[in-house]
Amino acid sequence: MALGVEGVRVGTWTAPSGVSGCTVVLPPEGTLGAVAVRGSAPGTREAAALGIHGKLTVCHAVVLSGGSAFGLATADGVMRWLEAQGIGYPVGEAVVPIVGAAIVLDGAIFDPDSRPGSAAGEAACLAANVEDPGEGPVGVGAGCTVAKVSGLDRGRPSGQGIAVRRAGGVTVGAIVANNAVGEVMAEDGTWIARSDAPEDEPRYPFGGQHFAGQGSGGPTSNTVIGVIVTDAKLDKREAHRVADLGHSGTARAIRPAHTEADGDALFCLATGRVEASVDLVAALAADAVAEAARRGPLVAAEARRAREGGGRP
Repeated sequence: MALGVEGVRVGTWTAPSGVSGCTVVLPPEGTLGAVAVRGSAPGTREAAALGIHGKLTVCHAVVLSGGSAFGLATADGVMRWLEAQGIGYPVGEAVVPIVGAAIVLDGAIFDPDSRPGSAAGEAACLAANVEDPGEGPVGVGAGCTVAKVSGLDRGRPSGQGIAVRRAGGVTVGAIVANNAVGEVMAEDGTWIARSDAPEDEPRYPFGGQHFAGQGSGGPTSNTVIGVIVTDAKLDKREAHRVADLGHSGTARAIRPAHTEADGDALFCLATGRVEASVDLVAALAADAVAEAARRGPLVAAEARRAREGGGRP
C-alpha cells in the first residue's frame, strides 16, 4: 500500500522535458492534516489554515510541485478533480476541497512549457493508486538537485524518495522531494551526495562566492518538501508536532539544513485508525523523513551511474 498506510493513494505527473513535475497524496476520507514550515523561503498553499493556529483540521489532498510559485497552480487541478468526486469541506450544497501544496524551484522556471499547472495536478490525481510511486527524478523530484553548497553547477542530481517505519502497532510513511542546498549524508556518516568542489574549498555557509543562491536562481532555488502519513489517531496540535519534529530527519540527512536558502515544509496526514503516543509517531516520522530525504539523491545517483556505465554518481 502507498507509503504503508491503508487508504492512501499517490500519483505523479512528470513533464515531457523531464525538468519538472508534481506528486499528489490523496488520503482516505476523514484524514486530519497539519503542516510545519522550517525554511525561510517557502512556497506553500493552505499553510496558515493547516498550521498550528489554523481552524481547519481536515485535509483532502497534498500536492508537491516543481515550477516554483507557478507550480502552486497544480492545487487548482487537484481541487477540480476532488470536487468532481464530491470530496471537500461542505458549504451548503457545495464542497470546497482543502488542498495543501508546497513547491520547489527547478528548471521549469526557465521553461514555461514544462511548468506544472492545473492540468498536471489533475493528471496526477487520475494516475493516483495504492502502490508506492517511483523514486528519484519522477513527479516533483524530476528537476531536483542537492549539494549546491559551492554552486548549482557543482551540485548533484536528486529526486523524490519514500520510506516507511513501523513500531507499537502504528505505521508512519514519508515522501520527500529533496532539492536542498546542502550535501546529503547517509546514516553511517558517509556521503551520498557531495558537491564536486575540491575538498579544501569552503562550502556554504563558510564560503559564499560560488553559492547557488548567488546568481543562479536566487536563494529560493533550494528546499526540502514532503508529506508524512500515519494511521495514528492525532489531534491538530499533535499532527503539527509530528510535522515539526519530522524536520529533525531533514537535519540528520542534509548538511547544512534549514538555511536561509531553503524553504523546507512538511505536511502530516493522520488517518486516525490506531491509538499511539505523539512521541512515538514523531520519532518514526523523523526516521522516515531522513531515509526518504536520502533516497531521492541515492536513486538519482544510481540511475546516472547506470546510464554512464559506472563511475562516481
